[in-house]
Amino acid sequence: MRFFAPQQRQPDERLLWSRDIRFANRLARSIVGARLLELDSGACLIGPRDALTDTLVAEVASGARSPEYGLVPVDPTLPKSDRYLVALSAAVQVSGIADRIGMAQTAQVVQTKLLDLFFHLNSHHVHFQPIVSLRTGELHEYECLFRPEMPQVPQSITSIVQAAIDTHRSVELDLFTVRRILERSAAISAELAQTGGPPLRVAINLTPASLLDDRFMAPKIAEMVRIAGLMPRQITLECTEQQAVPDVVPLRRQVKALRRLGFGFAVDDAGAGYASFRLIAALHPSIIKIDREIVVGISRDDAKQALVEAFVSFGSRIGARLLAEGIETRRDLAMLVSLGVELGQGYLLGRPRLHPEPPRKVRGLGSGDVAAPTAAPRPSRSARAGASRLARGHSAP
Repeated sequence: MRFFAPQQRQPDERLLWSRDIRFANRLARSIVGARLLELDSGACLIGPRDALTDTLVAEVASGARSPEYGLVPVDPTLPKSDRYLVALSAAVQVSGIADRIGMAQTAQVVQTKLLDLFFHLNSHHVHFQPIVSLRTGELHEYECLFRPEMPQVPQSITSIVQAAIDTHRSVELDLFTVRRILERSAAISAELAQTGGPPLRVAINLTPASLLDDRFMAPKIAEMVRIAGLMPRQITLECTEQQAVPDVVPLRRQVKALRRLGFGFAVDDAGAGYASFRLIAALHPSIIKIDREIVVGISRDDAKQALVEAFVSFGSRIGARLLAEGIETRRDLAMLVSLGVELGQGYLLGRPRLHPEPPRKVRGLGSGDVAAPTAAPRPSRSARAGASRLARGHSAP
């Protein structure tokens, strides 16, 4: 659209979005040099910052039955081809109408524009968080956490993943993030090799849709890893929990093929979302990650203890190791160790960093003496019996 075409140097600008086109037109007539674009779902108005003021907008809105609108600054530091799209996305969100019933199309347009911006930017970061053996206290591997850097429209990777799923672009997102994670991991691995350090082992998140896509078939992932300078045995692939798996059979075949090539495979957020005992049993992962909502406060929650004990028993029966994420207190750590959880991750053990750092030293970890100041209670007999029945039956929690 010519409306968004690169132009000569502009003064500081602001952008207004409203679904009330008449209101936007009336406001445009009050501002010299304003640019108005009418869309199917509303109108977008751009004007000089000193003319498109809060006071003027409020005055015009009061005479137009107070329509909802979003008014935001246009960021001049962004590329010209992106700054108005970013501002439009922000204005729609500020207006609050994107979440209203009947505005799903507008919300999807915003998600699409946000993803376009995400793919365009090269300022994103990969952080590395240590995963630790709770038996020895030693490093097992690092989880790679992709952190978006999006000026003016801050987004978490969770919201980016959800936007990709909602707009059917999850495979495109995974290709983008995996390639950058592999590039960064390979560079760090090369640095470690020069200093005589151990090979870098990393865990990378993927959506189920990507694992079933031709571009992510096992031989192609292996080729992608080798081109980056790494080996499959250095990689654990984590299946994330924001998508249901309608047919587990092709996913099970893919997991088997990946395991044969040397990849580790983890099911993420067990105990939440779509990760039922039945799905985990079908996939036979090498690692089962316990959702942090179950881990936090487990030292004082009998029901959570019973559920984790069920997962431990279940994991031992299918040959999978249990990994607890979100460990933040010594009391929770002590309980997890007493329940037989082998691996851990969380701020207590190490925060995500731009460059991999060794895990924190926690007193008693690795010596079998990690008890909290007050001994954490064991699950009740009835809870343990229920957990045992749950594990034997492979039923959903």
